[in-house]
Amino acid sequence: MIDHHHETTQVKKLDMAPALAPDTVTEAFPISCIAGRYLLFDVQVIAHCRRVHNICGVLIGTIPNLSQQNVFLGVPLELMPEEARVLVESGAAYVVDDVKVHRKGFGEMTRQDRLKYLEEMDRRGDEVAREHSDKAEKRKDRALKEKGLRVNMVERQQELSVPERPTTDEAAQPDHSSVEASDLGFIMKGSSFEVSFAPKYPDIQQSAAETTLFDSSSVATRSIHKSTPVQKHFITPTTSQVALPTPSRDSSPLPAVPNSYPLFRYLHSRGYFHMPGLRFGCHYNVYPGDPLRYHSHFAATGMAWDQEFDLLDVVGGGRLGTGTKKAYMIGGEDSEAGKHGKGVGIDKSDSQKSVRAFSIEWAAL
Repeated sequence: MIDHHHETTQVKKLDMAPALAPDTVTEAFPISCIAGRYLLFDVQVIAHCRRVHNICGVLIGTIPNLSQQNVFLGVPLELMPEEARVLVESGAAYVVDDVKVHRKGFGEMTRQDRLKYLEEMDRRGDEVAREHSDKAEKRKDRALKEKGLRVNMVERQQELSVPERPTTDEAAQPDHSSVEASDLGFIMKGSSFEVSFAPKYPDIQQSAAETTLFDSSSVATRSIHKSTPVQKHFITPTTSQVALPTPSRDSSPLPAVPNSYPLFRYLHSRGYFHMPGLRFGCHYNVYPGDPLRYHSHFAATGMAWDQEFDLLDVVGGGRLGTGTKKAYMIGGEDSEAGKHGKGVGIDKSDSQKSVRAFSIEWAAL
C-alpha cells in the first residue's frame, strides 16, 4: 500500500513538471578559443551540447557576489580538447579565435551600431525591472492572503475612510508609529493599492484614515504611501552576440588532442558521457547517461597502441575503481588497423573498429 502511494505521488510530480524549452540552437555554433582553452558562453548552446551531443564540460564562471567560493559556478563552460574535437569533427561546431574576432568587430563598429547596442541593453534592463516589480506585487498579494485580507476588502476600507471635504496638511499626516507597531502595518508598508485613489483625494483627515479591519484587540491602521518608482536595472551581458554578429567559420586548425582521444571518441560514439577523471587518477570518468542521473561505470585511461606502462598502475587503477564502484578501463587505437594514424580517423566505422578497450576489476576487495 505504501509503495502504491509512493508511485502515485511520483506520477503527480512528473505531470506537474514544466515542459522543456524548445531547442533553438543552429548548428554549426562557434566555440571560443581563449589562451588555448575552449569555452562556451551561451546557455542555450551549453544545454544543446548536453542534450544532443552528450557533452557536459565544466562550468568555471564565478558568482560576482561570491567570488571566493568555487562550489556554485556558472558560465562560461570549459570544454576538454577532446570534447571540442568531437564537436568540430561531427560538424556541430567550429573554433574561432575569440580575441581576434572581438578586436576586429569592435574596431569596425560604427556609432550607430554602438547606440543600437546601448538601446538594446536599456530595453533588456526595463524588461528585468518590470519582471521584478511584478514579482514584488505578487509577493504582497500573497502576504495579504495569508493574513486573511483581500484586495477588494482593502480598497473598500479605503473608500469608506475618504472624507467628503479635504482638510489641512497638518491633519493629513498618517500615524506611522501605530502602523509600524503592527504586523499588518509591516505587510502593507509600501503597498500600491491606494495609488488609484491618491490623485482624487490628496488630503485625508487623520481620524478618518485610522480604520480598523478586525476587532479592537487586533486594531491595525494602515498608512497611505505613494508607490515607489521602478528601480532601473542595468544588464551585464555574458555574450557579445548583441554587439557583434556571429563569427564566420574560418580555416582554424582542429583542436590538439592527447593520445587518449581515440578512446574518448570510441566511448562517445557509444552514447557515453565523460567528465574529467583527475580525482580518480584517470583521464575520464565514463557515465552511461547524464552525470546528474547516473553513477560513473568506468575510470578510463587512454594510451597509445605501443605505449609501455607499469603493471602496478593497472593494479592500482583496478583497486581504486573497484573501491569506488567502478571498473578501471584502459584502451587505445591500433594505427595499422585504422590506417589513419594516431587515432584521428575521419571515417567513424574504421576508427571505431581499430579501438580496443579492456576493463579491470579487483575481485579481492
